[in-house]
Order: sequence, then C-alpha cells, then structure tokens
Amino acid sequence: MATIVLSSINLKGGVGKTTISVNLAAYCGRRRLKTLLVDLDPQTNATFSTIGVEKWKTHADTKGTVADLLGARQHTNAEGKQKSVSDVIYKDIFQNVDLIPSHLDLFTVDLDLAGATARERKLSKALKIVEKNYDIIICDCPPNLTLPTQNALAFSTHFIVPVSLDFLSVLGIGILLGRIKELSEDLDQQFSNAGIVISRVGRPAQHRETTEASIRATYDKLVFAQTITDRVAISKAAETRTSIFNSSDNAAISEFNTVFDELAERIGLKL
Repeated sequence: MATIVLSSINLKGGVGKTTISVNLAAYCGRRRLKTLLVDLDPQTNATFSTIGVEKWKTHADTKGTVADLLGARQHTNAEGKQKSVSDVIYKDIFQNVDLIPSHLDLFTVDLDLAGATARERKLSKALKIVEKNYDIIICDCPPNLTLPTQNALAFSTHFIVPVSLDFLSVLGIGILLGRIKELSEDLDQQFSNAGIVISRVGRPAQHRETTEASIRATYDKLVFAQTITDRVAISKAAETRTSIFNSSDNAAISEFNTVFDELAERIGLKL
C-alpha cells in the first residue's frame, strides 16, 4: 500500500489541529501502522506535547528539526554536511510513531527561501528516502498558508480541516478551500479533502448550534458525523506528553476513535 500523507490545516488557530494530529498519530501507532508525525508549526505545540522542551532543545541542537529540511536553518554535522531526514527524526514518541520536530526558525522561512527554486517541494524531496518506511505521515500545519503549509500540501495525498464552532469558522472554511484550490492549480497537483472535523465543542461560542447546522448544511458529507468535545483530559494528555488513549476519560477516547475510524475509511487507510 502506498504511503498516505495527511495534512491537518486551518487558517485559524485554536481549532484543534495539533490535538487531532498528535492523537491520530497515536491511534495509527496503536493499530500497528508505522507512523511519522511532522510538526510544521513554528509554535512547536505537537513537538512539546510529545517530547517536551528539554528533549526538543537537545535534539534540535544535535540532530536538527524540520527547519533544517526546509532550509530555514543551515546547521551542519561534524562532517560539514547539511542535516538529512535521517538525522532529524526523533524515534518512538509513541508506539510505532516517530516525530520530525519543529523549530521557531520556521517563523521566517518565507523570507529565508524567498529566492529558492521549487521551494514548495523541499519537504517532499527531503522525506522521499524515508517515505516508504511509513504507512501514514501526518503533517501538523501552522494556521496560515505560508511555505510550511504549502510544503505539507505539496507532499500530501489528503488534507483534513478541523474547525471550532465560532462565527468565523463558516467563512474561514470557504476561504481556506478556495486558497487550497488555487495552490492545487499552481502546483498542478490534486489534494483530496478528507473532510471537516468539528472540534473543541463546548468552548464558549455564540450561536453554537446555528453555526454547526450552517457548516453541515453548507459542506454536507464533507463534515464528520462525530464531533470532538473540549475536555480537560485532552489538555492533560498534552501536558504529560501522552495521547488521549492513555487517559481514563472513556467518553473522550470513544469520540476520538469514532472520528479516526471514519477518517481511516475516508482515506483508505487499512487498519
């Protein structure tokens, strides 16, 4: 089976992109799928919620991060060679799950690569030699369509859109899908929309029921049936650098399993 590459994307922050990416990686690993989680957000939330700050610092200094692969950091090893993907992969953050950590240097990557050729393809080029080692690669993207997200999409077979039930979500989805279509045309590449996941349900939001109904009416079958509730167990799992599946919150575990079971079916992931 060819490797599935899935990007978690939204133009807004705080909608659950990282939560879905990290826990999807754990879900796949628990089902014996060799999984790679790629943190492309300079805020490094996926990295910190899986290996912590101290291990990240050591790894970034000695092994490198995704910023090296994109050319934002030109660190070299003892032999004077640029970091390769084999250098930067952090092994076994969860069962059957590896990580490519992020770095704050990604905040300026668009400026760093302003004159670079094929700059949207740097990630796919870097990961080409290890891609076949994984059943699924999950890219956690920043809340924008700058170069890290463009690189993720150019490498992806599918993308997923987490949204929260605030007023701007309805407008934001349309803008995002329009921009992705433009990028698809620019790169002459098709990106398969795996769907829209309504996440962080329960946070304060005006007209929540109306907003959800509007999203479902507008995007119909693209919207997952199951929603993800905002729970203490989710933030606690991130704080303790584990996944929701190691928590005692059975309701949360059930929600994530239901969403990911449907996602697996949508993208043809064989469990």
